Amino acid sequence: MSKSIPYKDYLKETLKDPQEAAAYLDEALKDNDPSVFTLALRDVVDACGGGITETARKTSLNREGLYRMLSEKGNPRFKSLNSLIDSLGLELHVMVKSQEKNYKHSSKELSQ
Repeated sequence: MSKSIPYKDYLKETLKDPQEAAAYLDEALKDNDPSVFTLALRDVVDACGGGITETARKTSLNREGLYRMLSEKGNPRFKSLNSLIDSLGLELHVMVKSQEKNYKHSSKELSQ
């Protein structure tokens, strides 16, 4: 019988891979709920950044500010978010929506 590991331990180990961390955050963004993204970002900070205290040392952000920023009600400023993402070895991108999504958006605009 194989042993199972707790989900949080598995997640933390998986998110140490930058590709996995980026995909995890990307999926959290698709939820269109800022609290989902900030909680996912906290998971990545725990896995890749060595936790809040270590991440605070790597950035110009203080520990208490990071806790607030990564809470369910957190609302980070762009500069803070960018600094945090950079400290994790990641970067933000904007992409064009798929043609199907653009077509639906354009169709709605034309019908109004």
